[in-house]
Amino acid sequence: MAGTIRTIIAASALLAISSGSALADLELCNNTTSRVGVALGYKDKQGWASEGWWNIVPQDCETLLKGPLIARYYYIYAVDYDKGGAWGGKSMMCIRDKLFTIRGLEQCGQRGYERKGFFEVDTGEEVDWTIHLSGAKTSQSGGRQNASQ
Repeated sequence: MAGTIRTIIAASALLAISSGSALADLELCNNTTSRVGVALGYKDKQGWASEGWWNIVPQDCETLLKGPLIARYYYIYAVDYDKGGAWGGKSMMCIRDKLFTIRGLEQCGQRGYERKGFFEVDTGEEVDWTIHLSGAKTSQSGGRQNASQ
């Protein structure tokens, strides 16, 4: 009887631990005083893709990808709706003004899209990551962002 109870307790503890680790996501927190629009770039089994827009109010967070992360690097381009400017970088990807999912990085203009520089986020191959958007904006070089787990 005591062995059975220990087995049930051990199984319950293991289930609690494993279900806690299932909450792996890529999240972005807007640590600014402005509303921001966020586009995400990544590489998956089908190749390169960019997606947008997540509209995030000041001091709030939004899940960009649900589930365990499959890549080490993700790419962000964000626009400040209230004060103008953008957070960007050197990794060029396609975007558009309306909601989008775009496959491929090539010939953005010829395909009817705009080409923008995204900044790189190194997740260190973790399965769960939060990006904290803050600091100075620039549309040409990597805007300051704090990527932490």
